[in-house]
Parts: sequence; C-alpha cells; structure tokens
Amino acid sequence: MALTSPAQVKAIGHPVRTTILQLLHERAATVTELATALDRPKSTVAHHVQVLTGNGLLQVVRTRRVRAIEERFYGRTARLFYIAADPTTPNPTTPGDFNDFELAARESAAAFQSGQLWAFTRHARISKDQASHFWTRMTQLIDEFDRLPRSGNTTYGFAIGIYPTDHPTLPPAHPTP
Repeated sequence: MALTSPAQVKAIGHPVRTTILQLLHERAATVTELATALDRPKSTVAHHVQVLTGNGLLQVVRTRRVRAIEERFYGRTARLFYIAADPTTPNPTTPGDFNDFELAARESAAAFQSGQLWAFTRHARISKDQASHFWTRMTQLIDEFDRLPRSGNTTYGFAIGIYPTDHPTLPPAHPTP
C-alpha cells in the first residue's frame, strides 16, 4: 500500500506503531494481546491502534463477544507499506525519526556483540537503472521474508537497502602506449 499523506507516514514513524504492524504480520490480534506482547498499558496500545486505524493502515477483521463487550481483532490493510514519493526530491512528509537503518542498528547491537549478526556492506559503481532493477529484485526478497511461516522462538530482523554514496572511485584508466 502506498502511503500518500503526511499523516500516514507519521503514523508508521512511531516505534510502537511500527512494532504493532510487525506483530500483525503474524496474525490478527486484539488490543489486549498487543498490550501483553508490547508490555505496555492497554490504553497506550489502544491509542496507537486508533492512529493506525484512522490512517487506513489497520482494520477490524473480526469481532467476538466476551461477556458484555465486543472484542475487536485488528489486521493490517496491506502486507507492505511504502512511502510514495519522488525519489529525486526530498520527502517533506517523512518524520525525522523515520529511519529503518537507525532502528536496525539499535536492534542488531546485541546480536553484533554476541556474534549472531549476519550482515554485509558492499559498494558498486552502477547506473541508476541498474540500481532500480536491483531494488526490484530486493523487494521480491523482502516479500519472501514477510511471507515466511511464523515459527520458532526467535524473531529475526531483516534490513536491506541501496543508496548512493560518495565512496571513492578510480579515475578512468589511461590507454597504455
């Protein structure tokens, strides 16, 4: 789902809401279940669920009656959310704290310290078209990761990106005489 409004982008920019969206990849859940998973008060989680629902990122997918109360199960409105912006111009709707790599760095610190981080950084001088094609292939890998059946006792993070750098390059080779 393309996020096209500043409110939608701001909604996913908060770490609690991002975690709620991640948890709802597994299955639909109630505010009570989410609050238990997040170890946060139900009122706090209900507020964040309301923000996500109000911006079209969550929806009620089913209800059940528990005594006199109707319990709502929330699910995502899409498997993947992305910011619809022109990549050649800065996106003024992106909140300053919306940085997946910053989050990945924080989350992966313990794995790095314990020798459990699998990561690579590579550089290649390629055209913009090649970078775009490569990103398309990476999004297929992201989709595959998102669709893996939920199992096991450990939640793994997956960070991926491609970005221009000012990495040094060699000057053109001079022909040998």
